[in-house]
Amino acid sequence: MNTPISIGGIVAPDSGLARKAAALVEQAHSTTFVNHLHRTWWFAEFLGRKRALKYDRELVYLASLLHDLGLSHDYAADKRFEVDGADAASRFLYDHDYPEGKIDLVWDAIALHSAADIADRREPEVALVHFGAHVDVMGLRLDEISPQLIDDTLALYPRLGFKKAFTEALAEVARKKPHTAIGTGLADIGRRLVPGLEIPNVCDLLLGAPFES
Repeated sequence: MNTPISIGGIVAPDSGLARKAAALVEQAHSTTFVNHLHRTWWFAEFLGRKRALKYDRELVYLASLLHDLGLSHDYAADKRFEVDGADAASRFLYDHDYPEGKIDLVWDAIALHSAADIADRREPEVALVHFGAHVDVMGLRLDEISPQLIDDTLALYPRLGFKKAFTEALAEVARKKPHTAIGTGLADIGRRLVPGLEIPNVCDLLLGAPFES
């Protein structure tokens, strides 16, 4: 029997569903990405405790682990990668009889995880997935987490070239689905890393609307 993972005296969720979610992402992603997903949850948990928020820990864990399914080969579809991931996570949770209200919250947490100034005003679970992901991707709110907890998390889930892997994954999404990059940070990555990529400019779309003025 596996021993639940703990950092700083905090024990990660270890239900049957939590283990199935962990197994799913291990099949869908590289180790570099899997480590990011786990770091996302730990950083979300540290911030939730620091801010004394009341939230469903298992729900945040599930949403954190499943939040990048839209960047995987098996679960990418034709929407924004965040929405593809939210849809895939919802299907997985429905198949495992997770409560519908909680599924809706997981969907929101994943679909909005890149939406600054929106996710952080929603339910604590939605905000925490956003916070955790952005601690790991951009270092935002890193100063709210003790250096020892950061070090312990990185020791357990090393980055393994995450910056390069993540930007390349986003660039590939921009290359395959440029329409989903319009007006997003994905457009910045696509224009820089995909030679010749053309992503419509929001200003051009606005001025080109079929009206006289």
